Amino acid sequence: MRFWPLAVGLCTLFFQPLASADPPTDPISWLGRISSASQRLNYVGTFSYQSGRHIETSRIAHRADGEGQFERLEVLDGSPREVIRSSSEVRCVLPDQQTVIIDQASSRRAFPSRLPVSYAGLAENYRIRKGEVGRVAGYDAQSIILEPRDALRYAHVLWAEIQTGLLLKSRMLDERGEMIEQFTFSDLRIGGEIDKDLLKPRYRQGDGWRVVNVRGDQMSKADAGWVLASPVPGFELSSVVRRPLGPERGEALHLVFSDGLAAVSVFIEPVGTDGEAPVAGASSSGAINIFKRVVGGMLVTALGEVPAKTAQKIAESVEAVQK
Repeated sequence: MRFWPLAVGLCTLFFQPLASADPPTDPISWLGRISSASQRLNYVGTFSYQSGRHIETSRIAHRADGEGQFERLEVLDGSPREVIRSSSEVRCVLPDQQTVIIDQASSRRAFPSRLPVSYAGLAENYRIRKGEVGRVAGYDAQSIILEPRDALRYAHVLWAEIQTGLLLKSRMLDERGEMIEQFTFSDLRIGGEIDKDLLKPRYRQGDGWRVVNVRGDQMSKADAGWVLASPVPGFELSSVVRRPLGPERGEALHLVFSDGLAAVSVFIEPVGTDGEAPVAGASSSGAINIFKRVVGGMLVTALGEVPAKTAQKIAESVEAVQK
């Protein structure tokens, strides 16, 4: 079953006083505060995720100290899921399937870490402006609006806590201004000690559990062997990882194309490695659009929180480098 690219994509989001400096006046500086706050602050809280009719609630605890970052996220609705994150690895625990997926730690894009560390180029693809100040989870929050400059990406509205810059709410909108998905804290404590018990795994692995190691080998962009033959405006290759597919199934290449905010993962793997005939074309899973095509005996799967035509453009533009 070809579930692993989507699983990797989905599994692939401190003790100090609160900042007392005056909040910035320009929206770009606000993006800088949002980008760093989720990594340098201690916080514990509950947030909800909504996409269409689907709503789920998660509890998160995050601590950063001299030893690095440590985080535990537990989904409270539906099938239980738990994500344990440290500075070196990420473990996604699926108790109902008795499965643990292990990956190396990488640039976080999960709420409340929705912004990349490097955000300076966002203005090339988005018009960025300050919105109104509102209230989220009992905190005053400054809204920042990112409007796309074309139809290849979605709009975003971010609400950041006034004093610290921590992202309290994030909403993604389509071209009609209708909500695609939203994350929002309902209860939150920022700063202070984070009890180590809040970071401990809830589920213990027993006999019969399956461990899926999807750690890959980072590669240079020049050695990827695949390129966008027809450039997609704003999207540049940001990382290349070679990942194992499993026993006797070889490896897959994982390329990430990003405009600085939106990201599209492209998985390239041999056709027929799992005995199933690939189904080409478009599909979706929640806010994620997916497009598959077969080229030269390889299955190319593009997926990301982007418009369907963007996933298709990238999938159809990816080609092997002619040697």
